[in-house]
Amino acid sequence: MTTIVNSLNERKRAKLHVETVTIFKPGADGQWSYSHHPHLASYNGRYYAIWSSGKVNEDDVGQRLMISSSDDFVRWSEPCPLVDSTPGIYADAVLTAAGFHQYGDELVAYCGQYEYKAEHLENGSRKDGDRGHMNTSLYAVSTKDGSRWSAPIPLHVPIIPNHGPQRTRSGRLIISGNIMFPYTDDPTGLSGWTRAGIYPPEAESSIVDDSESFWRVKEMKGWPAGLCEGSFYETADGMIHMMLRSGAGRLWVTRSGDDGMTWTEPEPTPFTDNNSKFHFGTLPDGRIYYVGTPDPLPRGRRNPLVLSLSEDGFRFDRHFILKDESCERQFPGMYKGGDYGYPHTLVHGGFLHVIYSVCKEGVSALRVPIETI
Repeated sequence: MTTIVNSLNERKRAKLHVETVTIFKPGADGQWSYSHHPHLASYNGRYYAIWSSGKVNEDDVGQRLMISSSDDFVRWSEPCPLVDSTPGIYADAVLTAAGFHQYGDELVAYCGQYEYKAEHLENGSRKDGDRGHMNTSLYAVSTKDGSRWSAPIPLHVPIIPNHGPQRTRSGRLIISGNIMFPYTDDPTGLSGWTRAGIYPPEAESSIVDDSESFWRVKEMKGWPAGLCEGSFYETADGMIHMMLRSGAGRLWVTRSGDDGMTWTEPEPTPFTDNNSKFHFGTLPDGRIYYVGTPDPLPRGRRNPLVLSLSEDGFRFDRHFILKDESCERQFPGMYKGGDYGYPHTLVHGGFLHVIYSVCKEGVSALRVPIETI
């Protein structure tokens, strides 16, 4: 199999003119000052954005799912909770925005959740470290008008997705997780999810997929890195390439030749990475793209935000800077930092749209005409 590589070269990078908008920014009081995991959709003539919203810290108790919408991409509605963490049954949970899926006249938004065991809490908040998860599960809420949403629907798969369901050429839907990549042939994305992934088969009945469990799988498999936060694309030969964050300055890849039912043993690639989430997709002309922060150093800076293009899905050899301005964190918080975090993309109306978090505090988005790239 050909190695996947991004031939980064400063002299080959051009800075694109992009239109940038602010969707949310915390107020001066610093209330609900953690924002991350943003996703973007277009539905019934409006744009919809969801993201995870925490009071202070990343993935802490009481984290909720926020939503905002716009009819022109420029002016966005006042954000409000789509799935609230307080009060009610989610009061002690950590909710994570997990993407969108549209089928027919219905828009579905996904929400992952878990809780912390009591011994991993201190004064009602998480202790330092990402341990003690329990009750990891996935829910969905749906709408047919963009304003009235259903109650959360359990999907019976224990995962905190990295991105929402994505169609393969066959029409199958696959969720990009960390070490689990569930699939379904239900076009609504609301039922029939079957587990698959890169965890040991003998762990099928006990494994969950969240930000704690992928470290367990690393130890089970003896990998030198903790693999997580996948995003996939399909090449002309029908092969699905699930790219994975490794935290070691390079992306890894696992592949499926049977439409997501089984996956190869992951292996490192030369594709550079700044230890952050990223998103792959396909343009209308068939080119495969990547949006992320590929410069490995300085580690954790997550800048610049780059668009890379490939004709074949193996060599990404055209690169454009989308954003490279420095950003400054305004409020304290556990694990906050990095300028441009966790991008998600949307191809719609002749534009490539990118939504991202800013220092894990605000949510912004940009768009660029596809004809310019």
